[in-house]
Amino acid sequence: MDDKPSTWAVIKTFPRALWCANVIELFERWAYYGVRALLSIYIVDTAAKGGLEFNHLQKGSIYSWWALIQCLLPMFTGGYADRYGYKKTMAVSWVLVIAGYLLMATQRTYWGFFFGCMMLATGTAVFKPGVQGTIAHSLDDKHAAVGWGVFYQMVNIGGFIGPWVAGTLRMMSWRYVFFMSAVMISVNYLILFLYTDPRPEQSKDFTDADPVKEFFKILWNSVVNIFEPKLISFLLLFSGFWLMFMQLFDILPNFIDDWVDSSNVVLALGRGLHLQKLADLGAAGFNIPPEWMVNLNAGFIIALMIPIAVLFSRLKALTSIIVGIFISACGLVLAGASMNGALCILGILIFSIGEMASSPKKMEYLSSLAPPEKKGLYLGYANVPLAIGWAVGSKLGGYLYENFADKTNFARQVLQSDFGLSAEAVKALPKGEILPLLASKMNLTAGEATRALFERFHPDRIWIWFALIGVASMIGLIVYDRVFVRGKSA
Repeated sequence: MDDKPSTWAVIKTFPRALWCANVIELFERWAYYGVRALLSIYIVDTAAKGGLEFNHLQKGSIYSWWALIQCLLPMFTGGYADRYGYKKTMAVSWVLVIAGYLLMATQRTYWGFFFGCMMLATGTAVFKPGVQGTIAHSLDDKHAAVGWGVFYQMVNIGGFIGPWVAGTLRMMSWRYVFFMSAVMISVNYLILFLYTDPRPEQSKDFTDADPVKEFFKILWNSVVNIFEPKLISFLLLFSGFWLMFMQLFDILPNFIDDWVDSSNVVLALGRGLHLQKLADLGAAGFNIPPEWMVNLNAGFIIALMIPIAVLFSRLKALTSIIVGIFISACGLVLAGASMNGALCILGILIFSIGEMASSPKKMEYLSSLAPPEKKGLYLGYANVPLAIGWAVGSKLGGYLYENFADKTNFARQVLQSDFGLSAEAVKALPKGEILPLLASKMNLTAGEATRALFERFHPDRIWIWFALIGVASMIGLIVYDRVFVRGKSA
């Protein structure tokens, strides 16, 4: 007879600290993804629509530095979270996060906006080890898979709500999006009063009376621990997945905005739900906003995360990660394979299934490697592959999209090559007028001109490159499994 408790029975045993940490994470992700889901559009959109009108190379540079700060800093802040307490660490982080959102709301120059993004990145880096350390110390090994699955569910509930609210607010003003996020972070201060910090026993490494000496001892331990061969090999190999993964948030919104026609989805929903106004919108060519399309990723995860977590709990963490990478690569290629909105949504669904199989397992795997007194530190290392993948991917993605996928740049090329306009004349045109001018010269509608550009320049090919990087990461992890896991047990 199987005495293994049900998933619901396991969930009911979770302590208050874990649930409070989950709510804190929900609000933080609500704020973060409310901004991030729209940010790729905001950065490159025309000034006439309220955007910053930067190019994709500038956007890639912002995201690259953001990645390095937000993802590498937890290597050091994780050690301080373990030493000084998770609640204090989170409280300090939110000061920086709120300041970042307010700067992003008010700055329109490149460097002013850049500084606001870096403030947000720094605050998020300080926050992550605190909340993840709280989760890790509230779970035992037997219930880790379900516990991290619930935590990841909270991440995606917040990530799902945020963009829907933000998408509505940006119709009034872009600033309201950032102000909303600052308010949501402020609410988290109240939750800190509801539970006791589940701090670990004091590590023997940190008993110096001299606080300056202790500071540098923590810093030294944070750096030294990462070079453990099994740990650093995993972190480097897993970075390929994150390079591929981040394109869903950094590049796909721009691709959808430029190329994808989702009016067929709107029309089908209107007819299927017997909503005539919605059907009329679809028939008139109304497209689902890019941030809402990408946000389906969070919606799919909300609907499927718990059963997927239970299903993959039967697999070893590393095996689940490898399978998830392959599934995500297939989904990403499909999402960008055509201008068809329904196929794009199907691709996002497949990508999300792969994400559910792989991403939460990295936390479980690193938690299993960590000594009890260093869980915050090791979970801080979880951001290292994201740092490498996101930073390199931002530069690569910005370059690839600017040169091989940007619709406005393609339209500029055709105006010069096919219709004889000078480079100076094309450059002088406002960004929002370039495609309409091309369409008029081609005697086509804007939609028909977009399709002509798609068929001529094939912007969908950029997704193959990203998927190949993900597959290379998967192959590397298979080798890693044979060398470090199976090889050791043999």
